[in-house]
Amino acid sequence: MKEQLLKQIETYENYAIELQRGLTAIPALAPSSGGTGEYDKAMWLEGELKKLKFDSIEWINAPQKEAKNGIRPNLIARYKGKSSAKTIWFMAHLDIVPPGEASMWKSDPYKMEVQGRKLIGRGVEDNQQAIASSVVVVKAMMDLNYRPEYDIALLFCADEETGSGFGADYISDNKPEIFGKDDVFFVPDSGCEDGSLIEVAEKSIMWMKVITHGKQCHASRPSLGINAFKAASELVVKFESLYTKFPHKDDLYEPPISTFEPTKKENNVPNVNTLPGEDVFYMDCRVMPKYLLTEVKAEMRRLADEVEKKHGVKISFEPQQEAQAAPPTDPNAAIVVALKRAIKEVLGVEPKAYGIGGGTVAAFFRRLNLPVVVYSRLSETAHMPNEYCDIDHMMGDAKVFLVTTLLLCEKK
Repeated sequence: MKEQLLKQIETYENYAIELQRGLTAIPALAPSSGGTGEYDKAMWLEGELKKLKFDSIEWINAPQKEAKNGIRPNLIARYKGKSSAKTIWFMAHLDIVPPGEASMWKSDPYKMEVQGRKLIGRGVEDNQQAIASSVVVVKAMMDLNYRPEYDIALLFCADEETGSGFGADYISDNKPEIFGKDDVFFVPDSGCEDGSLIEVAEKSIMWMKVITHGKQCHASRPSLGINAFKAASELVVKFESLYTKFPHKDDLYEPPISTFEPTKKENNVPNVNTLPGEDVFYMDCRVMPKYLLTEVKAEMRRLADEVEKKHGVKISFEPQQEAQAAPPTDPNAAIVVALKRAIKEVLGVEPKAYGIGGGTVAAFFRRLNLPVVVYSRLSETAHMPNEYCDIDHMMGDAKVFLVTTLLLCEKK
């Protein structure tokens, strides 16, 4: 049956491309990113799923008044196996990031183009490749009237790009009963070009807003004010010492160290000849699990206190996202072992388990003690202009997921 299913997947290339085209045409941007959420995209996808033989399609709606119809939708499409003793989950996210600078796109980001073996458009790789490849796996089983040993559920989440408070985090907090103790999870949202890396661990993540309050005045009379921008700039430089304060290295992760980087900078005064009385910047911190985020915050506070004392400013912190690293997935877990075998068989490469600096929704499920693998074959064009999905990656992922699923369904 495995060979029949693999051959069936090969016939779905045009189906997967058109699924991608339809998804790309419906932007699903968070309200905080200037959009209305995922409602329209979820409605369209549900229509496509209803054309298939899923046994149930369920909506889990996280309330948010700023979103269309006041909800951020999460969809679960379930295909029942011979036994419901456990469920094999595939999780993808519906939302995307904004296109960014329009002049850097060579085409309309919301009108998918096919160029050779590439699909170009916003969201095609992050994370619609995962949506398409997981749907294709189950469609092959349906079309051949094959029922796997266990249930398969496709989970399409909201809000992955802005913290998952209305997506995976909301579900794990409010609906943990939908997951069984023997369930396993695929999250196709990180990977590499050759498909050899299986993510089993993540660092802690903290995004910190740093607000510096001084006193505004004319720039030609700086003694009459307190330059918030100057003080904040000194603090940015001081934060470089976080690298030496928290130096632990672990080669399981890429990169193998904690990272502490200043990123976003808000505008202060609009004119050149005014000394700014307030300044706002942000830090992106990815911290090795060895350290507690409370330790990092304490050190940031200590450094801020030094700047306050020197410049006479007041500095406050507002965490934008904060998540202590979840327990890693055991590299010897059944899903990891099965996925390694499938990668070797389908792609002919030697796979290895590793950890990443970025955070994924896998953390929410790992905190429920569910074994999760984050895996996909990616060109790593997420968030870039002219984002693309390699068709061979998309279809190859489907084959890898199919073979892994069959291995997980083998009776011991």
